[in-house]
Amino acid sequence: MRLSLRLLLLLPAAFTFICAAKSEEPRIPGEKLLVLTVATQETDGFTRFMRSAKHFNYSVKVLGRGEKWRGGDYMSAPGGGQKVRLLKAALEEMSDEDKIVLFIDSYDVVFASGPKELLKKFQQTKHKVVFSSESLIWPDRHLEDKHPHFREGNRFLGSGGFIGYLPNIKKMVSAWTGKDNESDQLFFTKIYIDPAQRKSINITLDTKCRLFQNLHGALDEVVLKFEDSRVRARNVLYDTLPVIIHGNGPTKLQINYLGNYIPTAWTFETGCTVCKENLRPLAALKESEYPLVVIGIFIQQPTPFVTVFFERLLKLQYPKNRLKLFIYNQETHHERQVSSFLHDHGKLYQDVKFIGPEENLDGATSRNLGFDMCRKDEDCEYFFSMDIEVVLKNENTLKILIEQNLPIIAPMITRAGRLWSNFWGALSADGYYARSEDYVDIVQGHREGIWNVPYVSSVYLMKAGLLRSELSDFELFQSNNLDPDMAFCHNIRSKGIFMYVTNMQRFGRILSTENYQTGHLHNDLWQIFENPQDWQERYIHENYTRMVKDKLIETPCPDVYWFPIFTDVACNHLVEEMENFGQWSGGANVDTRIQGGYENVPTIDIHMNQINYEKEWHKFLLEYVAPITEKMFPGYYTKAQFDLAFVVRYKPDEQPALRPHHDASTFTVNIALNQVGPDFQGGGCRFLRYDCSIQSPRKGWALMHPGRLTHYHEGLPTTAGVRYIAVSFVDP
Repeated sequence: MRLSLRLLLLLPAAFTFICAAKSEEPRIPGEKLLVLTVATQETDGFTRFMRSAKHFNYSVKVLGRGEKWRGGDYMSAPGGGQKVRLLKAALEEMSDEDKIVLFIDSYDVVFASGPKELLKKFQQTKHKVVFSSESLIWPDRHLEDKHPHFREGNRFLGSGGFIGYLPNIKKMVSAWTGKDNESDQLFFTKIYIDPAQRKSINITLDTKCRLFQNLHGALDEVVLKFEDSRVRARNVLYDTLPVIIHGNGPTKLQINYLGNYIPTAWTFETGCTVCKENLRPLAALKESEYPLVVIGIFIQQPTPFVTVFFERLLKLQYPKNRLKLFIYNQETHHERQVSSFLHDHGKLYQDVKFIGPEENLDGATSRNLGFDMCRKDEDCEYFFSMDIEVVLKNENTLKILIEQNLPIIAPMITRAGRLWSNFWGALSADGYYARSEDYVDIVQGHREGIWNVPYVSSVYLMKAGLLRSELSDFELFQSNNLDPDMAFCHNIRSKGIFMYVTNMQRFGRILSTENYQTGHLHNDLWQIFENPQDWQERYIHENYTRMVKDKLIETPCPDVYWFPIFTDVACNHLVEEMENFGQWSGGANVDTRIQGGYENVPTIDIHMNQINYEKEWHKFLLEYVAPITEKMFPGYYTKAQFDLAFVVRYKPDEQPALRPHHDASTFTVNIALNQVGPDFQGGGCRFLRYDCSIQSPRKGWALMHPGRLTHYHEGLPTTAGVRYIAVSFVDP
């Protein structure tokens, strides 16, 4: 009896399950789906679309290949009728009534999921044709009241994507008789708002963006959703995961941003999955087979370390006989460095074109001319643009960029210690800089890849084929209201050409040109604050950073430490700067430069403050001498304060030596600025208490010793030539 009762209770549930199973439509097989799209040109956007379609195994038929586009610029005005004409013609050749047709744009579309999910969601709508939806009406706002109302979701039709059964779509487009430049959106809208046609064709909208996500009017609703090794776009307003993402209207930059990730272009698990696609390997080529590159170098403002820029250019790992140079120099201040480079190395390159300040060209015109040099040269395959502020540390940069085989690609460079870089991740509404959500992660290297971005500058590589086709307009950098680099990027975007930045490797940085002084002989000496990393590379001895680890600090006398600190260039520049200033003291006891006006043990010298270098010298002592002091004199911590820091000149016929004395310091730093033998004979320092001498001072090496009480010392005679030393009395 109890068993029968249980069976009776289970019967209704079983009956419901059986009925539901019988009433559920059979799932549409994936092979019944055909994707149709119009693409008269194979643009970068089309390539991205096809990559996402291939990833999910969509069957795609492309209409209009090779045709001239006559559908108008419907970014700003109605158009697109050519698409309907091509669709109508293609459908007339099809007869399978069970065929499901997905008709979508391609240049600004990516698939986020596959046919199975798309067909399931289509089937759940229980309609024969489903259009994408929008929250904004286009192109005729007067038709707003005629659109059906929904309890929730978007009311307006989007023509950039729809899916349906072949007979129903055939019927829908059969009435098309318009011109190619007439509005496809208006055509489909009028069908949809006609109740009789809407019912007859069985049309509905994907109001909650389950199948299609149009970005125009919905940017605040769409976020990236990172799943296991894949990325979706999530509509947070309706909590849906659309299958197709469409950057319709003015949202091309947003679809480019999303396309950097969707569906698997970059994930946290895999990193960049597309960075090694369609490469152009160079390794197997002979040098004579390397692509010919025109390198454009642009000097538009006084810039530090210009000589170093040209030194790095020489080290670029690329056959110089496959390089041509276009050099534009607007600054008379840099004529000496440019002339020196061209005189010494210009003949290494296949050709050099130089434009100097006397030609009085503006920056935009000079860049246009650089492009034109490559455009008119049939052998030129790439134009590599570099501003003089670029510090290109990676000698393989040019090879790396060429091998990526992209239309325009920039190596990411940053400004040391800041989030500034040579690309923008997004644009503001008025076309200026805006920070994308991933900008900081890209700049800091937390996400590595190749990124489609709206703006690059300072250094980038461009395929020359673009200059002869889409970018044949000479004045790419000209604009009435934009800077040349912004005008250039605007023109690139308007042509639908993608710009990329890569941070897959470390390439270098960009100099700060703020506060760059030009009133000295060697102005780079003053860059320790603005460009500390470049200053260190130029002026600090290459062995300095491994000095303690490799035990390079020598102890020639008790409590006297000898270590490398300056490069030869630093020594030369400091000596030349002092000689250029020229106001050497007379070596007398009376000295109005110092407090009290009297010097017990005078030297022939120039003080750092006489050349306005005392702040920079204090920074040098604090950054590079103080750490050594604290290691060698444990328990003593210094702020590297000084009253006296100066360069001394010893000459046999002027002041050859210095009598025994104590220094007015806690400790003294004495740096040899030239080399015994080639520059002078004799010299050195003797510590009387220990009867210990250093008689062969090494150029760029520092002697550090206590100043008072214990280390009574003298300067040994210079017997020939001229000897220079830089002396600092630290913590007087």
